Amino acid sequence: MRPIRRGASPIDGDYADYADAKADLVARLGPYCSFCERRIPTNLAVEHVQPKGLVAYAHLIGRWNNFLLACVNCNSSKGKRDVKLANLLLPDRDNTFAALVYLIDGSIEASPIAVAAGLLQSVTHTLALTGLDKAALNSPDANGRQVALDRVRQRMEAWLVAIDSQSELASAPQNVALRGQIVKTAAATGFFSIWMTVFQSDTNMLGRLIDAFEGTRASGCFDNAGIVVTPAPNPDGLFAGGKL
Repeated sequence: MRPIRRGASPIDGDYADYADAKADLVARLGPYCSFCERRIPTNLAVEHVQPKGLVAYAHLIGRWNNFLLACVNCNSSKGKRDVKLANLLLPDRDNTFAALVYLIDGSIEASPIAVAAGLLQSVTHTLALTGLDKAALNSPDANGRQVALDRVRQRMEAWLVAIDSQSELASAPQNVALRGQIVKTAAATGFFSIWMTVFQSDTNMLGRLIDAFEGTRASGCFDNAGIVVTPAPNPDGLFAGGKL
């Protein structure tokens, strides 16, 4: 889960129609789901951190700091459930990259850093809230080949693309143009955390990836060498931020 920073609202006051914030959010955060990290060129929704369907949060329906971006899967998994910010790790206020480990089988689990910080339950709650703990779907085509219709299998596909890119770069590590092309492929594919994991030993690529995904560098969750910074600086002073 890529840590991001929205920054200050681009307008004075709240949005009369929260959907009007979409262009501003995409400009600040890129066209990616804030939870599963998929690139969603269309049908990306303005997501309310505190659900707009609960009366207690009606005053936050148009509030910039209550917005993220979400795909239909993460949005529907989250639904109208009450969000207890102190019990979750969220990308706009915590170093969610440091909190999670992405595995080649498409699964996601708590990182050793999160466990050591006593945040295993927070990771568990976060994955359950967004449905990122769900198993892969069994969706074969007519020839028995599994089709990546779910987030788990789509993460597995992203792993293969990233590993192929790493292998290609290993044969020509000084090829600056190739590095640039790989970063473009990563931005077009999405799944920031997978690319960061695959290229974790290449500080040059880490820096390029962080800069390629809008709103990531501004979060302050990575230093100049691409190493995670914990706890998150939470530069906008969001409530319950900086837990990790």
